[in-house]
Amino acid sequence: MALITISGYPSSGKSRRALQIKEHLEKRLQDPTYAGPSLKVTILSDDLLNIDRKAYNESCSEKPARGALFTAMQRQMGQDTILIVDSLNYIKGFRYQMYCAARELKLRVCTVYVVATPELSREWNSARQDGRAYAPETLENLIQRYEEPSSMVRWDSPLFTITWSDDDVPAEGIWQAVTAGNVKPPNTGTQAVAKAPTDALRTLEHTATTLVSAIMSEQAASQGSFTGGPIALALSSTSTHKPRISLPSRNITLSELQRLKRQFVTVHKKAITLGTTEKGAVDWSEESVADKFVAYLEENLKP
Repeated sequence: MALITISGYPSSGKSRRALQIKEHLEKRLQDPTYAGPSLKVTILSDDLLNIDRKAYNESCSEKPARGALFTAMQRQMGQDTILIVDSLNYIKGFRYQMYCAARELKLRVCTVYVVATPELSREWNSARQDGRAYAPETLENLIQRYEEPSSMVRWDSPLFTITWSDDDVPAEGIWQAVTAGNVKPPNTGTQAVAKAPTDALRTLEHTATTLVSAIMSEQAASQGSFTGGPIALALSSTSTHKPRISLPSRNITLSELQRLKRQFVTVHKKAITLGTTEKGAVDWSEESVADKFVAYLEENLKP
């Protein structure tokens, strides 16, 4: 249904804001006037994944920690869930990655920027008694590296900014964003590449060769009196699919047909070996390949 990304300095009050958002959303979902789909509100955080604050001390341990968070996020996202990701999310590239994952599932998105001054973050971090404080040098490093969200970029938009002095979150705006906001379709870069079946290359080569032979047989059967026009080509003695092709009123040589066949196979071989980004399932059946080859021949055979 939706992904809410929380972002802010370490020890800036992000978890408190995440709980406030969760409480507001659950209250709206339980309201008797709510007539939408049944939804659950879930918070995902470093603490729930047992990611220690020490993971952010070094880049070699921080990267797998972000990977664990991203993997858990992908597992929990869904059309029946409003997922609140309560973590630093301080790198814009990581927020973009999360945004793309949400778009791939056609979820609504929004970003909540929890603002606190560096001084307050240091104060609140040093006052923690739960064993979840950042090391002072790690805190300073994360503050220096923090990449602030911007409403001008699509992966941070819509953006809701909450300062340390705000008593509550902008609940109405967040509710509208996650229940009535625009659902952006996945772009080409976020779509999984459709792979062809293992026998697609053999089907491509065999079907094109069969049609070339069928065209030559039709010309030979006419004994030089062929005047062109539409003819039906048989793929095999058992196939009921007979693609029709309109041929020019001249003698077509085998070398010409072989050349066009090689060009056709070369064009489609790349889609088979590397995958295709065409929308929907790509049909590599014998009948579909035959229809494509016939259309290719009609386009390239000159009168």
